[in-house]
Amino acid sequence: MDFTFSEEQRAAAEAAQGVFAGVAPDAVPSPALTTGAVAEGFDQELWRRIGGADLLGLLLDEGYGGAGLDAVALCLVLRESARVLARVPLLEHNAAAALVQTHGTKELRERLLSRAGRGEVVLTVAGSGRSGHDPAGLAVTARRDGTGWLLEGVQTAVPWAYDADLVVVPAHTGGDRTVLALVPREQDGVVLAEQISTTGERLAELRLRVVRLDAADVIETDGAWEWLHALLATGTCALALGLGEQVLRMTSEYTSKREQFGYPLATFQAVAVQAADRYIDLRAMEATLWQAAWRIASGAPGALPVSGDVAVAKIWAADGVRRVVQTAQHLHGGFGADTDYPLHRYHAWAKHLELSLGPAAAYEEALGDLLAAHPLS
Repeated sequence: MDFTFSEEQRAAAEAAQGVFAGVAPDAVPSPALTTGAVAEGFDQELWRRIGGADLLGLLLDEGYGGAGLDAVALCLVLRESARVLARVPLLEHNAAAALVQTHGTKELRERLLSRAGRGEVVLTVAGSGRSGHDPAGLAVTARRDGTGWLLEGVQTAVPWAYDADLVVVPAHTGGDRTVLALVPREQDGVVLAEQISTTGERLAELRLRVVRLDAADVIETDGAWEWLHALLATGTCALALGLGEQVLRMTSEYTSKREQFGYPLATFQAVAVQAADRYIDLRAMEATLWQAAWRIASGAPGALPVSGDVAVAKIWAADGVRRVVQTAQHLHGGFGADTDYPLHRYHAWAKHLELSLGPAAAYEEALGDLLAAHPLS
């Protein structure tokens, strides 16, 4: 196994570093001091800069104006975005565009992908189900109606729904079959109810009341939802890794300068041991992330299906990022709770990422099922 990044992947990460340089994590009001959303929508200026750097079509073929890269490159870019708490639908947009390219009809690809790569059309995904704990594929029903489809149901905590032009919604048709519908935000029967994340960002409960779609807007490929969910979960792990690395860096800088009894806090053994434990967490998060991203990108076989590697990565990301921010708060003392200092923002985003697409316990259960179905010899 070789996790050396290609020249193209490194170039994508460098481009992301340039785009996100100077982005301030405290550019919006603190979620601790705001009763509603910290802003009406995502960072439009940053979105334009990301599009100008060709990072919105990372997974798209060159024929659609994309970079033709893979899940590893996307995770490298997401890692950089999380260091500054970038308020953009970078993961959901890229994942949805890749879904359309891989499984959409020719008409759908030609209608959407070039515009999505330029950021002219914003895509997001409803992947949390009805409550955030039940399977997303069972929260909405889809039934045929002549040559089209009718959708009914509810998806909760849809990120960036108020800003997106299209929402990818998994829906079940009966039995074990799941289709993916591209639902316009302004479509008749679509109702958004505001929800606020721990980050202070505006989410939405998406209510579909007999929404009618053309057949071309529904992807029926078997396994498409599982592929999309794996990419989203792995991207969430990349965000958690970038956030955790930045938090540990902030903690290192603080404990190296803050003195107690005439010595920097970092020289105390108890402080150093806790920081070292969190460094180990981050390295485990990193190793499992690249394993999952590599499996998705390469299609390489393994002892378990790719969902097994994704589950391991998400378990480490969810538990690891929580431990990192908790230790950071502890080592910062009261300073970590100061709303003029950005650490509390990272803590809020970490909690959101920990629970996004399901907590660690849900992936532990899924991993157990996979191990039972695929005994390791």
